Amino acid sequence: MFGCGAVAQLVLSGGSHGTFLTVNLAFGLAAALGVLVSGRVSGGHLNPAVTFSLCLLGREPWRKFPLFFFFQTLGGFLGAAVVFGLYADALWAFSHGELTVVGTNATAGIFATYPSKHLTLVNGVFDQIIGTAALLVCVLAIVDPHNDPVPAGLGPFAVGLVVLVIGLSMGFNCGYAVNPARDLGPRLFTAVAGWGGEVFTANSYWSLVPVCAPFLGAVLGVLVYQLMIGHHVEGEVKEKPEEEEEEEEEERFKPSSMTTDEEA
Repeated sequence: MFGCGAVAQLVLSGGSHGTFLTVNLAFGLAAALGVLVSGRVSGGHLNPAVTFSLCLLGREPWRKFPLFFFFQTLGGFLGAAVVFGLYADALWAFSHGELTVVGTNATAGIFATYPSKHLTLVNGVFDQIIGTAALLVCVLAIVDPHNDPVPAGLGPFAVGLVVLVIGLSMGFNCGYAVNPARDLGPRLFTAVAGWGGEVFTANSYWSLVPVCAPFLGAVLGVLVYQLMIGHHVEGEVKEKPEEEEEEEEEERFKPSSMTTDEEA
């Protein structure tokens, strides 16, 4: 809702009420607030790629994945619906009563992601894989109980900062979905709200890329994190109890330097 709302302001105002920076700030802060609001109940994943990664690591049971994916997508759908209702009059005025997916007055991009003119499908897939992998490496570092802990209460804002940085550095190609639900939910809404089936077929079926490629990025992100960070910090935690046990054993059998009165 917050992210697509910022895009709506930028597009429908012709740039007078928003910039590339404000859109990225909105998505970053929205992610932080979303985790803050829902974290206690569901863990605040917000992203099927995050849930998928935690299932790969064994931190969440696989039976939860379809349910999380469904409701994360539903959240995106409802958020898009709110933005549509909020800016309905501005939307009709801007589009002259015609909801189009591509072209001069296209408005479908307010809700779901679409590629820039220069982007090929191959480059788009690579974009989503790298963006999602970067997201997961950082998120796993934030939530890893064996890693240096984030100060209490700042975890959600650390996640929001990651989303902001990815947007600022990787948002030019196709709007950095890096989240299947964030793209699929709003895209489904536009399909039923008047834009039609073209939202799925436009740009050589681009709609498949932001839904499928992030899962490949999630696998890459998990591999990179576990190989470079996770495996090592877990090993340190396992070594500490063993060292403490050895020290206790040494203390137990160490000869006492003091004698009792009877021995004296």
